[in-house]
Amino acid sequence: MRQPGLSVIIPTLNEAETLEARLEHLLALWACGVEIIIVDGGSQDETVAKASRVADRVIESPPGRAVQMNAGAHAATAGQLLFLHADTQLPRRADRLIDEALAGRRWGRFDIRLEGRHPMLPVIATAMNWRSRFTGIATGDQALFMTRSAFDEVGGFPDQPLMEDIALSKRLRRLSPPACLRQRVSSSGRRWEHNGAWPTILLMWRLRYRYWRGESPEQLARAYRDVR
Repeated sequence: MRQPGLSVIIPTLNEAETLEARLEHLLALWACGVEIIIVDGGSQDETVAKASRVADRVIESPPGRAVQMNAGAHAATAGQLLFLHADTQLPRRADRLIDEALAGRRWGRFDIRLEGRHPMLPVIATAMNWRSRFTGIATGDQALFMTRSAFDEVGGFPDQPLMEDIALSKRLRRLSPPACLRQRVSSSGRRWEHNGAWPTILLMWRLRYRYWRGESPEQLARAYRDVR
């Protein structure tokens, strides 16, 4: 059996409504030898059953995105890792794009496009992409990828309930600048549409500022849940 070059790790929790359609776009990558790993955090719907139709492995884990992604990385067999949100779709031949990017860098991410009808979504996505390119910090929505050695060297995702992607980016940035790919992943804009664009933008900036000031991720996670 051929060793996969890339493992795609997807944390899930009650994603049955949209997961199946999202996973179908990974079939082309799977046919090219990419390993697909789903890590479920205790879904109460049909997420696990639907994931089993496409994924190479479906793992059950305690809930929490960082915990789930670390569990998936531990089970992965490839030398390159991609952490993908369940509501995010990759560009065509993402495996080749990642392989080329990691020839010169230790980690990276894609630009993002937000799906939805709200007129602010393109502006939000552009701001996310430019901010990431300027700071060298990426979010999980942008499909973080890295070499296995880089992931192991920084100790994986920190075990925290929020801002785990920012914390990991800061660790990885010490190893190399990120490869900021201009090819775009497509991600759901439901968070901004359901909760309002400006309230969501202001909430996330407040949380980032409080995190920068040193507040614990546990405090921030409670604030985030209360607002939601």
